[in-house]
Amino acid sequence: MSKIYGETHRELQNSFQTRKLADRLEEIIVAEVIDEAAKAFIESRPMFFLSTVDQDGQPTVSYKGGAPGFIKVVDERTLAFPSYDGNGMFYSMGNIQANPRVGLLFIDFEVPHRIRFHGEAIVSSDDPLMEAYAEAELIVRVQLSRMWVNCPRYIHKYEIKELSHYVPGQKEETPLAGWKRIDLMQDVLPPKDQGRPEQEGGIIKMEEWVEDVQKGKG
Repeated sequence: MSKIYGETHRELQNSFQTRKLADRLEEIIVAEVIDEAAKAFIESRPMFFLSTVDQDGQPTVSYKGGAPGFIKVVDERTLAFPSYDGNGMFYSMGNIQANPRVGLLFIDFEVPHRIRFHGEAIVSSDDPLMEAYAEAELIVRVQLSRMWVNCPRYIHKYEIKELSHYVPGQKEETPLAGWKRIDLMQDVLPPKDQGRPEQEGGIIKMEEWVEDVQKGKG
């Protein structure tokens, strides 16, 4: 009996005559432990996509980026990553608190390769790994349910030119997010950011920030 296919998957497989193929793929590529090759690949990634589900059952996908090594494989069934300063919504983190089931997609765009990772996550502000990450606000640990390698044939090739200068640990002080300089945000900034806009380029209008974003400045 399949662990990953339901009735709707089977209906489509039967319709396109791929049921035997689907069964063979489940047999040979779906894993419940992280082997050394997968560990090396996951830990080398500077980004991944995180899928969570909100309180209304609406799925959402978030991009998570950091310096290579920011994703750690803790053991053969667990990985961890930090939650850095964001927009204050804590959307993905809040979703995990309500529904721990998550999906992660790791992709190499230079040497096309990808791994799909499903599991259950927990979020903590006092995880021992907090000390391993500069500026981490929370640590997420994900317990593996199942993972598998996806075919890379539709992955377009891209090269990483440089890491975002907002990634913690690259400079003595990580720059303030550009949108936190917008005048409409000044009265709602958290205490740790109050006064920084004036020190880091000054307060700007919404239109100025939009222009910066369109130029790739963020």
